[in-house]
Amino acid sequence: MRKIASVLKFATPLIALAVLGACSGAPEKTEEAAAPAAETSTPAAATTEVAPAATPAAAVTLASLTAVEANGEKVFKQCMACHSIKEGENRVGPSLHGIIGRTAGQVAGFNYSAANKASGKTWDDETLFAYLEAPQKSIPGTKMAFAGLKNPQDRADLIAYLKTHD
Repeated sequence: MRKIASVLKFATPLIALAVLGACSGAPEKTEEAAAPAAETSTPAAATTEVAPAATPAAAVTLASLTAVEANGEKVFKQCMACHSIKEGENRVGPSLHGIIGRTAGQVAGFNYSAANKASGKTWDDETLFAYLEAPQKSIPGTKMAFAGLKNPQDRADLIAYLKTHD
């Protein structure tokens, strides 16, 4: 905590000066003016404290990812305890064979929750991408107890894998 406080003590005035300079319409510092600051020793953390934040995961879309089927097969191992990709083979969860294009709650022989049956969802790439992130949020009341796949790339890869089992 002391290290962070010392970094902030040093970085905060610099950030304030930069913001004030940008707001005042003053010209940017030249390399000559910036040179003395470069000679000052600063902790490495100072640069990470002022770096722009990364794009949040929520901003990632399926279309922005390149799905890899082979990676999706590895991700599917998390699903195998409850699901099968074999047609007609239900487990704790329904078979995922042919899921793309199917209406939620429609696999014969599986006892779905009322919420899943009434969801009206058709499992296309985008719907499945959102569902796999947080099943309980996507269909409140679903029996699927899985917390979800938070990594967007894992979801994209899994969908690519599932699409090969139609």
